[in-house]
Amino acid sequence: MIEARHLRVLRAVAATGSFSAAARELGCTQPAVSQQMKALETSAGTPLLVRTGREMRLTQAGEALVRHASGILAGLTAAEEEVAAIAGLRAGRVRLVSFPSGSSTLVPTALAALRAAHPGTRVSLVEAEPPRSVEMLREGDCDVALAFRYGVNATEWDDLVVRPLLADRLVGLVPEGHPLAAAESVGIAELADESWIAGCPRCRRQLVDVCEKAGFTPRIDFATDDYPAVVGLVGAGLGVAVLPELAIESVRPKGARTVAVEPAVEREIVALTLPDLAQVPAVAATLDELTRAAAR
Repeated sequence: MIEARHLRVLRAVAATGSFSAAARELGCTQPAVSQQMKALETSAGTPLLVRTGREMRLTQAGEALVRHASGILAGLTAAEEEVAAIAGLRAGRVRLVSFPSGSSTLVPTALAALRAAHPGTRVSLVEAEPPRSVEMLREGDCDVALAFRYGVNATEWDDLVVRPLLADRLVGLVPEGHPLAAAESVGIAELADESWIAGCPRCRRQLVDVCEKAGFTPRIDFATDDYPAVVGLVGAGLGVAVLPELAIESVRPKGARTVAVEPAVEREIVALTLPDLAQVPAVAATLDELTRAAAR
């Protein structure tokens, strides 16, 4: 294998015409230059220099290698500079995937802080709900996934780096004219006879589980992944809903009122990445800013 340090020595020898002159230019000893040239000729499998008395000239193979050396060394220098820029957060790219209510609440704050601190780091954003977002991470389609889960499955993400961000409590949403609109808290069973408006599939399953534990099955008249649509339907008096606080935070609940729901149900909001990606400076900085945004 031809090493870059050997190419630098060869180029110096070709430019100066001797080992001693090359040693002076490179700041090393003449025996060191001689040893590296021998190592390079061994790697190349052919002589690269012809020594005639005090003069030294390149063989045809040596001329070819010197001709390519400039481009190789220039490319290596450029690569080293680019890697150094990425390592120093002067450059870099992070592909982020987030569920919608995270995109409208945590992500803007985190990315604004990241851009202010590291303007050379670029972040792209796409939206996907878990488990699809987690699949995208494992498949290499993103670097960081903002996700959530209800309850803790010890093995669900055991191959990933999990950065806990916050506990997002579910709250009830009722029309402002509803008899329970002014209540401080509402038992979920008190809403057993209501028409229900359900959110995303994972939240929908959680709603059914919570209601069934309270002794009833909710009558779901409307289902939509769009949280503003859920709020709008409740505000129009078409039913009640249970939504995460993050979802309501990004929507003005016109015509609707929020109430605490008992028993309390929370979903865990986390940022996920792969173990190797967690060592990449731009990814680590993104995780840090998401953590700070969740703490605000």
